[in-house]
Amino acid sequence: MSVHNFRPKYRQDIDGLRALAILPVVAYHAFPRYAPGGFIGVDIFFVISGYLISLIAFKNLANNNFSFTEFYARRIKRLFPALIVVTSTCYMFGYFALLPDEFMQLGKHIAAGMGFVENFVLRKEAGYFDVATELKPLMHLWSLAIEEQFYLIYPFLIWLLWKARLNALTFVILLGCISFWLSYKGIHKNAIKAFFVPQTRFWELMIGSILAYFHAFDAHKKIHSFMLVYSIG
Repeated sequence: MSVHNFRPKYRQDIDGLRALAILPVVAYHAFPRYAPGGFIGVDIFFVISGYLISLIAFKNLANNNFSFTEFYARRIKRLFPALIVVTSTCYMFGYFALLPDEFMQLGKHIAAGMGFVENFVLRKEAGYFDVATELKPLMHLWSLAIEEQFYLIYPFLIWLLWKARLNALTFVILLGCISFWLSYKGIHKNAIKAFFVPQTRFWELMIGSILAYFHAFDAHKKIHSFMLVYSIG
């Protein structure tokens, strides 16, 4: 593992954007009747996550310093301490406060959350007889599950493209377009499924990845230069 492994610097603007994204989500959970579109904050988080993780991958690949061990070790260090605290707290509360069948249900969601498959569990449970969302304390882990499913696949694909000397930006745009099309079709066919499954959410992370590519390789300057030459010609 190289000591020169790239790590993005602290960005106040990104933290500010995160804060703005949190507000509609909190408003939705507190006042769902008055803020039904609050989950748009999750969409913003997906874009930010796609940007940050892709910037790390692109920069390290360009410097020939990319390490899968380093990549996933950082994810574990960043996620699991807080995740363990949250799930353990819910478990202890449920042990003393819930009925046996409710406690078993909570245990299922704890396991799904720790395994980053909560989105699939919620997708399967969704329906007319499902309990209210406010009775699912770990429901918010569905978005974390989608991010981790993305991180499980995406770095390998980018690495393979890079080693094969193929254009990563073309792949990212193509994958994003396919995901967006699946999302568009899915919303009209089965909105609940489209909300929870990763293939209809990856396009949001791809937007962040496209921005990261432009940042990592100053592609925006190249496009600007091309347009300038074209206009002069």
